[in-house]
Amino acid sequence: MCNLYRMTTPVAEVARLFGVEADPGANFASEIYPGYPGLVVVEGKARAMAWGFPRHAVSKKTGKPLKPSPTNNARDDKLLSFFWKDSFTKRRCLIPVTAWAEAEGEKGRMTRTWYALPGVETFAVAGIWRPTDEWGDAYSMVMVDGCAQMADVHDRMPVILAPEHYAQWTDGTPDDAMALVQTCGSMLAIEKSSDPWFKRRGSAEVDTLL
Repeated sequence: MCNLYRMTTPVAEVARLFGVEADPGANFASEIYPGYPGLVVVEGKARAMAWGFPRHAVSKKTGKPLKPSPTNNARDDKLLSFFWKDSFTKRRCLIPVTAWAEAEGEKGRMTRTWYALPGVETFAVAGIWRPTDEWGDAYSMVMVDGCAQMADVHDRMPVILAPEHYAQWTDGTPDDAMALVQTCGSMLAIEKSSDPWFKRRGSAEVDTLL
């Protein structure tokens, strides 16, 4: 599951690449974590939303509600479940990405391994979104089985969309969109790093299991 990705392309350039209007007030970091703002392309505009749908739980010790946690990945086999179905059928978006990261190595010493498309500065990942009372509009990535190149690191990866399929994802029927929920068949560019996996600021509780 993806819990970190880069988006280093300026908003104006994303708007040009995707043929939409840029929201000049869109604010997001170059490295995006669950619970923080990221850029999405939706309804003819490139704008910021919170990454992750809020999920509520109660404390097993006290029985009191806990702070909502961001559920930032939607599994392909769960898209028609209660938690995701309304968004998948009615509100799909494109998520511009420069590269995404997975944790590699032994527990406690994991480093970041980055995945991207060779020669492509910005590509689109399939997303869904919905309004929330907690964080305003929020989005989640759609995930599928990982490709062979990722087999030694992780068994899941984002759905990568080709430009000719953008409109099919955002504007097609649910069946049209589901037909695109497939593992990427293209070769990936892989960048192994020595950067520690855990170095986020203001670490948030993350739930990526739905």
